[in-house]
Amino acid sequence: MRIDAFDQQRRERFGMSYTHKMQTNRREFKYIVSEATAAGIRDFVRFHLIPDEYADPKNYNSYWIHSLYLDNPSLTLCNATLEGLKNRFKLRIRFYDDKSDDPVFFEVKSRVNDVILKDRCAVHRASVDRLLRSPWAERSDLVKYNPKNLASLQRFLDLQNKLRADGKVFVTYMREAYVSPHDDSVRVTFDRNLSSAPYNKNLRVEPLPGWVQPKVDGVVLELKFTDRFPGWMGDLTRTFGLVRGTMAKYVYCVQSLGRNTLLNR
Repeated sequence: MRIDAFDQQRRERFGMSYTHKMQTNRREFKYIVSEATAAGIRDFVRFHLIPDEYADPKNYNSYWIHSLYLDNPSLTLCNATLEGLKNRFKLRIRFYDDKSDDPVFFEVKSRVNDVILKDRCAVHRASVDRLLRSPWAERSDLVKYNPKNLASLQRFLDLQNKLRADGKVFVTYMREAYVSPHDDSVRVTFDRNLSSAPYNKNLRVEPLPGWVQPKVDGVVLELKFTDRFPGWMGDLTRTFGLVRGTMAKYVYCVQSLGRNTLLNR
């Protein structure tokens, strides 16, 4: 099968070197905007940011994001968000394609008051089934071994084991992303085409029975920054009259699928 130049470049950067930039400590402001407003915001942010290095220029500078969210039979992690707990976390396994030799990323996404913390490590896809059943990490599970990555994976598994969590829901969407050309301090993302399905014990995003597309009244815009709120972001929110809201994709998808279909599943 022919691999085009962009796909080859993306695999070399992302699927093989695993140097994907990530803000491990940040704040996130979320908004729902129309496509027309999103177009204006895109023009605005391009004076300050550049497209994410993995964005496909042939696909509107976007790429797919797929996540398997873990929870326990009582949906404790989902409920923590619904109850508005200030300190909470989510467990997810994130991936960007179905290629068997590309990695997946085990992530603990925590919120402490208004600060978002991410702990993430790249894992061989072949290890996922065993890790979902076993609470112990091995060096060979990691794409790149170092003590920090092993500790990150073990932390994920310890939380999973303590909660008795298992795969619950696939959440998938298309992301258009812009980043600072200098560092990872600022990101602006536009998320579209949100879809979800119950986990089927297979880490693939092929069409599944039960896929739903939750109704979102526009584009999910996220302004992400690691230090103070940039002045130009303040200008952006005032120019476009943005009103900050909430959009927890996992919770939104659970509600769209129907909590009763997932409880004790």
